[in-house]
Amino acid sequence: MSNSTPATANGNDNKKFKGDRSPCSPSRVLHLRKIPNDVTEAEVISLGLPFGKVTNLLMLKGKSQAFLEMASEEAAVTMVNYYTPVTPHLRSQPVYIQYSNHRELKTDNLPNQARTQAALQAVNAVQSGALALTGAPATEGGLLPGQSSVLRIIVENLFYPVTLEVLYQIFSKFGTVLKIITFTKNNQFQALLQYADPMNAHYAKMALDGQNIYNACCTLRIDFSKLTSLNVKYNNDKSRDFTRLDLPSGDGQPSLDPNMAATFGTPGIISSPYAGAAGFAPAIGFHQAAGLSVPSLPGALGPLAITTSAVTGRMGIPGVAGVPGNSVLLVSNLNPDAITPHGLFILFGVYGDVHRVKIMFNKKENALVQMADATQAQLAMSHLNGQRLYGKVLRATLSKHQTVQLPREGQEDQGLTKDYSNSPLHRFKKPGSKNFLNIFPPSATLHLSNIPPSVTVDDLKNLFADTGCTVKAFKFFQKDRKMALIQLGTVEEAIQALIELHNHDLGENHHLRVSFSKSTI
Repeated sequence: MSNSTPATANGNDNKKFKGDRSPCSPSRVLHLRKIPNDVTEAEVISLGLPFGKVTNLLMLKGKSQAFLEMASEEAAVTMVNYYTPVTPHLRSQPVYIQYSNHRELKTDNLPNQARTQAALQAVNAVQSGALALTGAPATEGGLLPGQSSVLRIIVENLFYPVTLEVLYQIFSKFGTVLKIITFTKNNQFQALLQYADPMNAHYAKMALDGQNIYNACCTLRIDFSKLTSLNVKYNNDKSRDFTRLDLPSGDGQPSLDPNMAATFGTPGIISSPYAGAAGFAPAIGFHQAAGLSVPSLPGALGPLAITTSAVTGRMGIPGVAGVPGNSVLLVSNLNPDAITPHGLFILFGVYGDVHRVKIMFNKKENALVQMADATQAQLAMSHLNGQRLYGKVLRATLSKHQTVQLPREGQEDQGLTKDYSNSPLHRFKKPGSKNFLNIFPPSATLHLSNIPPSVTVDDLKNLFADTGCTVKAFKFFQKDRKMALIQLGTVEEAIQALIELHNHDLGENHHLRVSFSKSTI
């Protein structure tokens, strides 16, 4: 912060709130408003954690404001985009986030920063996996919890079923989940969940207590359990020990077959260990560290399954609510001059196997996209809703249709309905495919693979530049020159380049594979 005192730094930002403030250009420093007075440093930091490393924090307690500095501008942009449609809450109060006009925070010579630095150290130790509690003195911020790594979770307002999978998906964001047991007690859905480390449990409780899993329902109430560890006898849809994929299912269900156990059994890359058991794709490819993927959590956390519009029935078709188990998405606000069925097939194909696409004959800014199953539809919806494509903000919700009808023979369709069920371009055909582990939100950095030896850096830079992108950075993988990362000017450019260049023929029988990357260059 240009070495000004917090008061003046804040004064500058304050002027901007009068009336509708025009959004600043992106910055890795974010300005948070309306923060409840009793909130701790760690709680504010927890808002940024899922998006990347938090490098600094300045709390302005008297003004209910804070500045949060992320390690990269890209992380800050992802965080702002994520929290724009779903306002985050601290202590059940809505908090407002926008870019600051500061490019970095300089807090070295300010008073009262010791607690903040301790909080940052503790969080970063958790995030980097160095879960030793060194360097995190128990300051009056109370960072060290009652040492239990087991949480007791009660889900209130249970309007939609919450499964063990859903809990795993949400809580994995804060660390390695070892075991989960679900049960019904006093007519309430409850769960016990054990983390690898008490600090994981502490941050998960801080971030998730009081949040809704789906918009306006399924509220999480979280406490530390008196138990220090859980004993799971069976792996089935009620209980699971993720460290022991060899356990019987206990109720006549087939246990996970050994091949599946081999695929999903390595701690750290379990994207969803029940994948093989139920025969569906892992719900979300979270790696097991905090903050490698945008959380696909809803309500205050972003719609995991049911978007606000689906719950309230505000969809393209008034009065029709989406069906939670549905695999068909309604995609709206498309650019009718630029979008094609093939473009939607390639883009939605990043998050699952697209079987059919129909662009509406009479209203070409709307389309239906049918995925292989409901899990893939949720995944595509949570990652693509709100992204910019060809100059417009794409909207994706569950459709009221259960399937996409193909046109009858002789029916005029202008080639707007396509069947891709036998396409060779599906990324997730093989059960347990490692592609499940590499599902990331749209990002300005793309991962390229299947590059033949004769293709140079300039060839690839020119290929992307020819689609109208700005190429900001490029690097081949040191160990494997068949793969590379390319950083483009914006996320929108990257989405459009992926649509245009995935499966592009590079010669020598090599077709380029393009995915979104979790890394930056």
